[in-house]
Amino acid sequence: MTNIDQSISTLSAERARIPPFAFVLTVCIGVIGSNSLALGPIAPEVARSLGADVPAVMTASAAFGLGTAASAVFLGRLIDRHGPRRMLAAALLLLAAGLAGSAFAPALPLLVAAQLVVGIAAGIALPAIYTLASVIAPAGRESETIGLVLTGWTLSMVAGVPLSAAIADFAGWRTVYLVVAAATLVACTAVRLAAVREGSAGQATSPLAALGVRGVAPLLVACAAFMAAFYGVYGYIGDHLHAALGLPVSANGLVAISYGLGFGGAAFLDRLIDRFGAARLLPLIFLAVSAASGSYPAMLAVVSLWGLANHFGLNVLIMRLTALDPARRGAIMGLNSGVTYLALFAGTIGFGAVYAGTAFYSLPLAAAGLMLAAAASAALAPLQTGAH
Repeated sequence: MTNIDQSISTLSAERARIPPFAFVLTVCIGVIGSNSLALGPIAPEVARSLGADVPAVMTASAAFGLGTAASAVFLGRLIDRHGPRRMLAAALLLLAAGLAGSAFAPALPLLVAAQLVVGIAAGIALPAIYTLASVIAPAGRESETIGLVLTGWTLSMVAGVPLSAAIADFAGWRTVYLVVAAATLVACTAVRLAAVREGSAGQATSPLAALGVRGVAPLLVACAAFMAAFYGVYGYIGDHLHAALGLPVSANGLVAISYGLGFGGAAFLDRLIDRFGAARLLPLIFLAVSAASGSYPAMLAVVSLWGLANHFGLNVLIMRLTALDPARRGAIMGLNSGVTYLALFAGTIGFGAVYAGTAFYSLPLAAAGLMLAAAASAALAPLQTGAH
């Protein structure tokens, strides 16, 4: 190889390198996920401190979810007008303020209100993060870049949840929110100082207009089925392990870690995403979860594969949605986040009714059916980029 060839090869490698800013976006996902997953483990201590019961405390989590959904749908469109980096920085500031309010809330209603503010901020931040991930991704490495950013959810699940529980035991539940608020401010500073080319500002698109982009509706239907299946099954694994298998509540911690490691480990395989076939794999994974429901070790192994397959599925959905209309990415990703959190609510309620009337094994069977419906709906969307 000549020196000229070596220079060209080196230049190509540099151009194809994933920008360091992707790691900043990963941390942003991590702090948002840490808040959304933190309340469950510390809820008993929060309830004792505020003189309420655990179900009442968990209304703060519901407020976060609803705030995220509403904000993503109705405010996500502002990302297209003001730019994703500027909106992300503003959302992280609001997120830090809501987390600080959660830490100092003297009564449950104020904690619920603070978590609503956190949800509103997250509803702007998440679509801004996904939009930025698609913008900064080098040509040919889109799925790897998005996959790297998505590992922020693994950080929050594998590290954030256990760390939150440990901090709550050592320094109290309020310290958990202060630590996450401090991490959010650090992430905000990194976002503000980053030199990112995000394109020129455009027009704020209404949710209905973004929904009219060819391919958005079927992919959002696929997203709803995908997320309802996940939250519907995952939300009741802990009770199944405790009630049916006689395991301690702490056994659910290993399930979370197994899922998170599978989800995060998939980031190293994102180059194979198109050949892996997540749409074909996920129904089989849910069937395996159902078959393994009587054995804890088998469940841990299958849940790790479930995390890996879910990573691929989520990556594909985000990559295809952001490619449909680059000028409306913010609005489209806002719809995606809104659908995600509405599916969380619907999946938890709907699968809970099924679980109460039957047994756990029926939940992954229902989820497998939803994944087949998701694959069928996604097949209706175009594969190529639409309007520019």
